[in-house]
Amino acid sequence: MQLQARYDGKIYHNALPTSVNPPSGYGALLKRYLLGKEEREPKAPLGPFPADAAALALPVPPTALRATWLGHSSTLLEIDGRRILTDPVWSERVSPSQLVGPKRFFAPPLPLASLPQLDAVLLSHDHYDHLDEAAIRQLGRTGVPFYCPLGVGAHLHRWGVPAAKITELNWWESTKLADDFRLVATPARHFSGRGLTRNKTLWASWCLLGPHHKVFFGGDSGPFEEGFRQIGAAYGPFDLTMLEIGAADAEWADIHMGPTVALQAHRLLGGGPLLPLHWGTFNLAFHAWRAPVQQLIAEAGPDVPLLLPAPGQRVDVAAGSFNSQWWQK
Repeated sequence: MQLQARYDGKIYHNALPTSVNPPSGYGALLKRYLLGKEEREPKAPLGPFPADAAALALPVPPTALRATWLGHSSTLLEIDGRRILTDPVWSERVSPSQLVGPKRFFAPPLPLASLPQLDAVLLSHDHYDHLDEAAIRQLGRTGVPFYCPLGVGAHLHRWGVPAAKITELNWWESTKLADDFRLVATPARHFSGRGLTRNKTLWASWCLLGPHHKVFFGGDSGPFEEGFRQIGAAYGPFDLTMLEIGAADAEWADIHMGPTVALQAHRLLGGGPLLPLHWGTFNLAFHAWRAPVQQLIAEAGPDVPLLLPAPGQRVDVAAGSFNSQWWQK
């Protein structure tokens, strides 16, 4: 039986019991925040990391699979002749205010205005580090279609995206991007909310099923063994998996997976190369900013090809493992 989120008429609930509140309490978190010695932000400025806008604007070959990581969970995918952008975040801060809140470590590798023509924007949930109002307003003026979990479309419509350009899906529902290309919303173990309200909208992962390649975009999720197993059985193996590795902590272990669990999820999904997301861009946890990728490399082993491009650096997935070591330079 496929796992389903439950909606009680007011909020959505995870398929598994899930805690969002820290077991040690918010006072303990504040103490760690103030007294912790981790290098949570780079000591020296990072970048610039310029993407090759001219190369990205060229037609996408019909059998290509390429990825350009733009930071955090924003990735430009070129898959089977189409371009799909995930969780676009271009603002300086991921916060209700651009005056306070987590600030990006490096400038976006590509100005929004320099993005090539897109076939779709794919959204995983409505947290500020995944759903950027300013970016959505600008992208909405281009006519690109948006695909999102249930409830998220209300944000988009409020920010100027025409209703005809918004497709909302529940877990396991699919829609056609073209006759030979499907998008499927799949389960994740997380939560949603902007401000004081939580879980008024759904969260999801996504399967991108083209005529030649299959990609999994995990969004945000905590440990979810049965969910990943079901997704892998239904739509895997994947030619590329994109999974979060950063902002994990024992205090919120149900809602972020970290490198160890990401590798477990990758194997359950039947993944090929793994492109790690959700790290190296914002200070959202207590770990050192380099720690997630260092741990991922140490634990991956020979059976998991890792794609570790610099921000803005396009990689051809068929070429196999790639490590730019950008965070060490």
